[in-house]
Amino acid sequence: MAAPSGIPAAQPAASSASVAAAPPRPPLVWDPVVRLTHWLIALVVLLNAVLTKGGGSLHVWAGWIGLGVLVLRLVWGLIGPAEARFSAFPPNPAAALRHLGQLARGRPDTHSSHNPAGALMAYALWALLAVTMLTGLVMTGGRTPMQLDDERAAVAQGDWSVLVKDGASADADDGDGDGDDDGERGGLGKAAGEVHEVAANLILVLVFLHVAGVFVESRATGHNLLRPMLAGLKAGIRRRGHRE
Repeated sequence: MAAPSGIPAAQPAASSASVAAAPPRPPLVWDPVVRLTHWLIALVVLLNAVLTKGGGSLHVWAGWIGLGVLVLRLVWGLIGPAEARFSAFPPNPAAALRHLGQLARGRPDTHSSHNPAGALMAYALWALLAVTMLTGLVMTGGRTPMQLDDERAAVAQGDWSVLVKDGASADADDGDGDGDDDGERGGLGKAAGEVHEVAANLILVLVFLHVAGVFVESRATGHNLLRPMLAGLKAGIRRRGHRE
């Protein structure tokens, strides 16, 4: 029977089943800058630890790129979204120990940003990366990869003067040529090299612990912690809550 004139025909109601079938979109836990810097630093560590020769062009290039990426991440920790800011995961050793205790009992709290143990890991890795990159700059005299490539090309053509030019200029500026400054620079370079190697090895240890921690916590919480760093989405996390 047709509806009376002037009265709109009833529209079919949306199926409650179809509404329930569309789950809400989880919040973006890790924004693109966090994910990009995370994987770029991981690539730099992999390249310089395994795939490149220390002091080689690719090694130095990777170090410079890593330094730029690290600076970007640190700046983003001040101006980025809430979950990316340092204020969301302050270093707290006591809270980290509590979290590890909860993890051992199989009932860890979940967090919208880094958990306390993950936060300490992040700060330790950033500190060691900074030490490694800065000592690398000392070892290369602050020269860019292009400058080092030019020096190597000159040496390959028989021009060894590029290797002593800087030292000779420094001695001329000081008005002496006794080589004391060269000795001091050599000692500084040697010390920087030793610190560089120790810090790089510690980074590898922390990377192993980080990967193991991600695996263990994913099993304990039942949530894949790798997925948010790949896709940025983490289901079940409330924007301001700590518990899922």
